[in-house]
Amino acid sequence: MAERAWIRGAQRGSVDDLEQLFREHWPRALRAARLVTGDAAAAEDIAQEAFLAAVRNLDRFDRRRPFGPWLHRIVVNRAIDWTRARRLRAEVELGDYVAAPAAPEPDGEAFARIGELPAEHRAVVVLRYLLEYTPGEIAELLDLPRGTVNSRLRRGLDRMKRDA
Repeated sequence: MAERAWIRGAQRGSVDDLEQLFREHWPRALRAARLVTGDAAAAEDIAQEAFLAAVRNLDRFDRRRPFGPWLHRIVVNRAIDWTRARRLRAEVELGDYVAAPAAPEPDGEAFARIGELPAEHRAVVVLRYLLEYTPGEIAELLDLPRGTVNSRLRRGLDRMKRDA
């Protein structure tokens, strides 16, 4: 109930309600972006941009639905786009000259293996097993057929097992 009130208030321009939405949803949005991109700095930028995009489009948001899945859809899609673009760029990364910093999340080998998955598989694995969405919810979030979500989950998990 509080979330709906915050959304109504934010739609009317209430900075306090917008701040409440941010505080409630920022940690999971940032984590989703971080897990999909594998890059802490990019994840912060992506999560911020996604939150701003969501705020700019609050007038189109259906208040009968929860805000979190809508925001996660924006975050994950932007993180996938960033990951694809990064892979396609032929520029030299700073990492080629500077040792990579230690992973900011001490979540073990599983997280390292998640980071090695293609962006499309990584997104569904993160949404399913770390953010605890159902396959049906993931299909709706990413605008994919349920079968595609299931096959990406299976391929992602198979690859993680194979690389273990």
